Amino acid sequence: MRAFPVDLPSGARYWTVIDEDLCVVPVADQWLRFLRFGRGRTELTTRSYAGGAVFYFRWCRATGRRWEEAARDLGLFMVWLRFSPARLGAETSTVVWGPGTRPLRGERRVNGVLAAVRGLLSYAVSVGAVHRSVLGQLYELADSRDLPEEAKGEETGLYYRLRARHRLQEPKADVDRARDDELVAMFLACRSARDRLIVLLHGRVGLRRGQVAGLRRSDCHLLPDSRALGCDEEGAHVHVRRRANSNRAWSKSKTAWVQPLDFLVVQAFDQYVDERLERLGAGGSDFLLVNLSREPLGAPMSPAAMGELFERLSARAKLGRKVGPHMARRAFGSNVANAGGSWDEVQMLLGQEHPGSVAPYVIPDRSRVREAVERVPSPRELSGRGER
Repeated sequence: MRAFPVDLPSGARYWTVIDEDLCVVPVADQWLRFLRFGRGRTELTTRSYAGGAVFYFRWCRATGRRWEEAARDLGLFMVWLRFSPARLGAETSTVVWGPGTRPLRGERRVNGVLAAVRGLLSYAVSVGAVHRSVLGQLYELADSRDLPEEAKGEETGLYYRLRARHRLQEPKADVDRARDDELVAMFLACRSARDRLIVLLHGRVGLRRGQVAGLRRSDCHLLPDSRALGCDEEGAHVHVRRRANSNRAWSKSKTAWVQPLDFLVVQAFDQYVDERLERLGAGGSDFLLVNLSREPLGAPMSPAAMGELFERLSARAKLGRKVGPHMARRAFGSNVANAGGSWDEVQMLLGQEHPGSVAPYVIPDRSRVREAVERVPSPRELSGRGER
């Protein structure tokens, strides 16, 4: 069993599951196609879920279980997944794997695989491939009575929800942002106008790397008045759109939005356009960011290339750690908040659909936190006002 990429004639791509005879596993393939084209999930999501399904099918095969009925033993699957190596060779055949030995997969990885398995089996129930009793083995039914009042929101009545039965407690991970001095150092370490623009599009515009890689030249309106281009938006901006791209770039946001640009980013655009014209002339693809020094010249950069660039710049700037594109995006969200931006402004600028999704992107400056504490009046000040 293994995950396998499928390129469709339309240019779209998703990942499926094939068996030892290189035949597609039907129910897994239907589920992954549904995720990609019915639910609008990204190619990377289908890749992750296909990999999770592969682990489940391998375990069923190794233990002699039917995958349609093995959900009742997911606890054993969790142990197997935590400790079993991906490949059992001759050198590992005499080794005992299990509790007491060093885990080979962390809690987050195990939970990701379990989420894929729940999705696969739930879909199989919906199409009649698996008995509906399996849902009771995957989820327990809970109601709103055990929720704190803050979590109930405006819901006043009793309502029910499904809670996964099998899940490991994950250690709390620190969410970090790129510091401003790090972004400046990376900007100065760039060796081309294109790379400087990429750093700014992440750190000063707040786009994801898939959104940056997916920008087309036609998405970029840099004039103060764009009505001549058929656009009613004022000021310099870019249109962030979800579309199928040949370089696998994908905007996570389902809805399109307009992202304003400041004069620094516009200046970086101008310098890059001059650089691109000098090296490619009027050629190259319609993608904004393309290869300028490696073959094939003019081909669009991939999202992975954005991450590789940030890794190189982190080393070249001697930062002492790797600063990735997403850390630059968090820096943008935090800087907007530190500059007095409201929560809804940060939400709109980050292209987030739900207000609650903004929290991981806003890491307040410590000085701003101290100022917030100092703004709270002391009891002495309050009592003095009362006496007057």
